[in-house]
Formats: sequence, C-alpha cells, structure tokens
Amino acid sequence: MSNIAILSVNHQIAPVAIREKVAFAQSELEPAISSLLSLKEIKGCVIFSTCNRSEIYVSHDSKNIRDVLIKFLASSHGIDYLSLNEYASYYETNEAVQHICNVACGLESLVLGEPQIFGQLKDAYQLSKSEGALDKILEKLFQHVFKTAKKVRTDTNIGSSPISVAYCAVKLSEKIFTNLSNQTVLLIGAGEMIELSAQHLSKRGVKKMIFANRTIENAQPIAIKYEAEAISLKSLSENLHRADIVISSTAAPIPIIGKGLIETVLHQRKHKPMLLIDLAIPRDIEPEANQLKDVFLYSVDDLQQIANSNLEERLKEKVLAKEIINEKSVDFIEWANNIPNEELIKNHRRQANLLKDELLQVALRKLKLGSNPDLVVEELADKLTNKLLHKTLENLKNPSSFNTNSHEVVEKDTTKPSKIDN
Repeated sequence: MSNIAILSVNHQIAPVAIREKVAFAQSELEPAISSLLSLKEIKGCVIFSTCNRSEIYVSHDSKNIRDVLIKFLASSHGIDYLSLNEYASYYETNEAVQHICNVACGLESLVLGEPQIFGQLKDAYQLSKSEGALDKILEKLFQHVFKTAKKVRTDTNIGSSPISVAYCAVKLSEKIFTNLSNQTVLLIGAGEMIELSAQHLSKRGVKKMIFANRTIENAQPIAIKYEAEAISLKSLSENLHRADIVISSTAAPIPIIGKGLIETVLHQRKHKPMLLIDLAIPRDIEPEANQLKDVFLYSVDDLQQIANSNLEERLKEKVLAKEIINEKSVDFIEWANNIPNEELIKNHRRQANLLKDELLQVALRKLKLGSNPDLVVEELADKLTNKLLHKTLENLKNPSSFNTNSHEVVEKDTTKPSKIDN
C-alpha cells in the first residue's frame, strides 16, 4: 500500500501536561503545515490539534518517517525529542487508516462516540486543502474517512445519546453544587465548547451566566442568546470573584488565570468555594491553584469518570462501528494498493502513444514518396503490433524475468522505439 503514516500524542497515554506542550494554536497551523511540507520526505500532510490530541497525518516516501515526525513535533514546540518519544503513538498503512476512522467516529475520544470531533477533523482537512497540502493519497483517505464516519453515525447508535466534554463539565458542576440554578457561572472563550456548556447549563436552570472573551464584541452574541452578561478578558480580574463556577476554554498560549489571582478572589469571596473547570489545551488556569483551600480545580483529564457513564451500552455500539470501519477500509486499502498499477498503466499508454505517433509519421512519409498505400498500411499494422506485443511475449517466454515492480517495468520499457526502415 502507498505510504501513509500518523503520529499521535493523545489522552490515552499522554497527560495534559504533555499534550499542552505539543498543541497547535490556530495561528500556528498554517506555518506548521508549510514547514512540514518543506521536508523532502513529506508528500502531503494534515495537522489535527484538539484538547485531547495532536496528530499529524502524512503521505511520504521515507523509511524513518516516525523519527522524522517526532523530530518535527519536538522542534516545532521547542521540547526534547526523547521526552516526547515515550508519549507518541505511531500508525502506518492499514493501521493508520483504521486509526483515523476511529478518531473521526469518536471511538478514540475521551467521551466515547462524541460527535464534535468529526467537525474538527473536517476543519483540519479543509485547512490543508486550502494550503495545497493534500496529495492524491490524503485527499482520497479523508474522503474515505468522512464517508465511513457518516455511515457509522447512520447505522449505529454510537451517537444516539450525545455526550460531550462540555456535558461532563456541567455534570461535574452538579456534583459540587447540588442546585446549579443558584450559582453564577463564568464562561471564558467563545468556541464550540463554551457554546455547548452554556446549552447544558441553561437546561439545568442556570440563570446567572457571564461570558468573557478577548473583546466584548465577541462575547455579546452568545450573551444575548442566554440573556447573560458579556465582559472582556481585560476586566476578568475585576469580575472573577462573582463566579461560583468557572468554565474556561480559550486558545491562549499561556494561563490567563494564575494562582495569585485566585488567592485574591477567594479573599474577596470570604473563602466561599469555587469550582474551576479548565477545558483548554494549553491550560487556561495554573494547576498550582488546586493547592488553595476552597478551590476545586479540574482539567479535561479529570472528566473521565463522568465520561464513562452509560459506557457499557456505548461499548456495544463501538463493536458495530469497528465492523463498519473494517469493512469500508477494505475498499480504500485496495485502491491504495493499486496505485502503482495505475502508474504503470499510464506509462505504458504513454509509451504506446509515442510509438504510434512515430510509426505513423514514417508511414505518412512513405505515402508522400509514392509507396504503395496497401503495403504501407500493412507494414504499419505489423510493426505496431510487434512493438506493442514485444514485452508481453518476452515475459511469457521467460516468466522468471517478469517483475511486477512498476518502476523497473517502466524503466526497461522507456527506450526510444526503433524507426521503420525507409
């Protein structure tokens, strides 16, 4: 099969402290794609980065692609190769196809079957497409992945009870505060995670919500939707004490809430407990804040227990989903394995057309010189047939000399056709 490889640093083996080091901010993706494509081994690439995983999908022609990708990921984030190596999962060829389909269907997610990842993967594909980073292999791979994921959603109940990380965050809030309707919730960010959190909070009767973003203008649309208040991040320190629950999910490269600020806020609140849920990668809240009394700080990794609710039923659907993925992957793998044959056929067709054109020119010259048309046509047909059949007949006479490697066959057959004697 053609060379496909995937490098993954994900929540299954890498803790949040590692994942945040290799996460790509949205503004970093385009230069990272360009940098990756500049490597001679890389033919096409897609970079996918969420709170639970950073993955690189490539088509390539290298025997050491795993090392190439780990070195790229380490150097692009300024971290040590060896410290990253132990947390990186690697997939190639058939396993790579299976893995990316599992990811798209939510089978590898923290919350089994969660639907958001499909849209996130599609965004990553679209970005690479717009950057001209997709070759024939990756384009076909992603079309296969999207088609397979849609079939899994249609033919199984893996997403029938949609649970998201945002849902888990709200469920966690209910464990800390028995009556959410009496609490003030501060939501920081304006992405899908914050939107989903707001939806779940509203359904649970939360009436006091504050939406914070880098600019008030970006926070206002969602605030208006939930009849809530909008503030800018600049005023966060002045408003943080009002919040009983904080749910944060921004793309900030460094924490926006430090331990010192939380200490000040606790004093203002007279040490009334605060629940802080950090859904961001890299993290929005300094982990040291958890050392403070009256603070309950949770990261995305801490939501696993809630994510496992109703897991038994979803595991049954996972088995069905895997069967669909395996079945559909056969078609893609067969297509990919036949690519060398496609190239061989193209080369043979090109050679045949060159031969036809050359023999035709010779025949036309003979006709202009007054040669017998019947003899010229007969000679053209004989010569063309003999030339086209020569390689096939040679292989039939000596089967041991036949080599199916497309490059060798084409190389042996690229000599310039001999001309018909005038």
